[in-house]
Amino acid sequence: MNFSELCKLSGLLGRFSPDGRCLLRITVWSLCTKSVSYIKYPKACQQGIAFTKDGRYMAVAERRDCKDFISIFVCSDWQLLRGQHFDTETQDLFGIEWAPNGCVLAAWDTCLEYKILLYSLDGRLLSTYRAYEWSLGIKSIAWSPSSQFLAIGSYDEKVRILNHVTWKKITEFEHPATITNTKTIVYKEVEKSPSVETERLSFPPTRALASSLFSTQSKYDIAQVPVSLHYIKPVADRANPKMGIGMLAFSPDNCFLATKNDNIPNAVWIWDIQKLKLFVVLEQLCAIQSFQWDPRQPRLAVCTGNSKVYLWSPAGCVSVQVPTEGDFQIVSLSWHSSGDSMALLSKDNFCVCYLEREEVK
Repeated sequence: MNFSELCKLSGLLGRFSPDGRCLLRITVWSLCTKSVSYIKYPKACQQGIAFTKDGRYMAVAERRDCKDFISIFVCSDWQLLRGQHFDTETQDLFGIEWAPNGCVLAAWDTCLEYKILLYSLDGRLLSTYRAYEWSLGIKSIAWSPSSQFLAIGSYDEKVRILNHVTWKKITEFEHPATITNTKTIVYKEVEKSPSVETERLSFPPTRALASSLFSTQSKYDIAQVPVSLHYIKPVADRANPKMGIGMLAFSPDNCFLATKNDNIPNAVWIWDIQKLKLFVVLEQLCAIQSFQWDPRQPRLAVCTGNSKVYLWSPAGCVSVQVPTEGDFQIVSLSWHSSGDSMALLSKDNFCVCYLEREEVK
């Protein structure tokens, strides 16, 4: 079987191991030795496989006899870690995710029930957390890089922060449609007309000049509070309602948490974790498609389905027009580990964006 055939294998559970040498489809294919290992009873859920950050261990969600289980494997030989195979107290296990230090595994239940369980590497249940009952529950989670905090986003438009000592809630962040706190900075994206120097005008215009003339540029203004954000009331009688905390991520220095409330699709909320309060809100002209922190510093990149990338840092916020030809609508982005570049993805294409650094004189 060649590589192109290997990548076309069907099934939800297919991804590469952290070292890039094995393709996982619960049948584990070694691209080095061509050996094959089999893992039985995988559960077909989107977040059913999780690797520790160091790539040593893999946790797999399983389903058998109408019950959920988790198995932990050693990635060097794909054998169970000291027989680590245990059942979970879940109705329908939805996802699993390791803490960055690899010591704790979070497992959360279907969105029909708010329930998250925390397990040690040896399979012991450390804690169970429930915020409420009889309503839609967990939608997203994120570990802080230090593994000290676990952020849980839910359908009630709140983020709850658990600490790693007692696994109790230390605070919760609400996402109201109106920002009233005068200490919160609200950056509002506004359109601006492209400015072209008269001496640069020519006919017919060059391709680059034509692109700059007809592209919509934008900038940020600091809005005066109170600020009313664009709020969408979810349709109650449809599946997968656009509501609740759909995205959240910690900055690499553990100082900030970025969140998105799907009821307010055009806004990114940035929370100060040291002070446990809202710090900044970015209100965009279009709905947020994706955001990701620079892995080296507290700098957040945001895309909204147009040809711009938006960058925020504690120093301020900027809108950057990506110099590409044609209609390049960015729907996802990913930083390089060095923080010097990022990959920008549209529906059919991608490009690599390099960030210039100012030289210190």
